[in-house]
Amino acid sequence: MEDIKIKVEDFSFYYGSVQALKNINIDVRRNRVLGIIGPSGCGKSTFLRSINRMNEVIAGSRIEGRVIVDGKNIYDSNVDAVEIRKNIGMVFQKSNPFPKSIFDNVAYGLKINGIRDKDYISDKVERSLKDAALWKEIKDRLHKSAFELSGGQQQRLCIARALAVEPEILLMDEPASALDPTATHKIEELIEALKQKYTIVIVTHNMQQAARISDFCAFFMLGELIEYDLTNIVFTKPSKKITEDYITGRFG
Repeated sequence: MEDIKIKVEDFSFYYGSVQALKNINIDVRRNRVLGIIGPSGCGKSTFLRSINRMNEVIAGSRIEGRVIVDGKNIYDSNVDAVEIRKNIGMVFQKSNPFPKSIFDNVAYGLKINGIRDKDYISDKVERSLKDAALWKEIKDRLHKSAFELSGGQQQRLCIARALAVEPEILLMDEPASALDPTATHKIEELIEALKQKYTIVIVTHNMQQAARISDFCAFFMLGELIEYDLTNIVFTKPSKKITEDYITGRFG
C-alpha cells in the first residue's frame, strides 16, 4: 500500500444552508499528483481549499467529517490554521505576485515567519527559484519588480514563493489556465519535477492536462465525488458512464 499523505473521510462542506461538498472520501498518496476534474460549480475549488482550511474564513461556512494529514485531523480544535497553511502551499489560477522585487516576493513568507538571517534567506530564495525552474531566467534581475516578468514567469514565481516556506503539500487551482501553450508546458514540466519532493493536488478544467500530469484523477459532479482512480483508468476504463460522457465531451 502506498503511503497516504492526505486522507479525507466523510467530508461535507456547507456555505450557509447550501451544501457544496457531499460526503467526500478520498486518499491522496505521498509524492503523487492528484488531478481534480469536473464541470464549473461542481466543488473542485471548494474541495481544494478545504485541504488547507482556506474556506473557513467565509462567514456561515461549516464542515462535517475529517481531513487527515500525516495522521492528524487538520480540523481538530487544537490545530492552528496558520500552521496548516504554512505546511500546505497554495497556487492560484491567476498569478498574484506582490508589488515587490522578485527576491522579496520569494523571501516574503520567510520574513513574516520571523527569519532574519540574510544568508539563509538568500540561499532559500535561490533554491526555491531553482525548484520552480525560474532561476536561470531571472538570476540577474532579482531586484527588479515582479511585475516585469511574463505571465508564465509570474506563475512560477508564485510557485517559488509557496515553496520557500518548505510546505509538504502543494495545492494548485488551475495554475496554467491563463497561460499560453509554451508557458503551460513549462508549468506541467515543473509539476512533474516537483512531485519528487511534494504531494500535489491540482484542479484543472483541461482534460488533456489532467491526463498528462496526474497520477490519480478525481471526477467531481454537483459536489459529489463520482469517480476516483489511477488517471489512466479514469480516462480509458471509467467505471461510471457519466465519467465517460464528461471526458469525451458529451456534456460539461
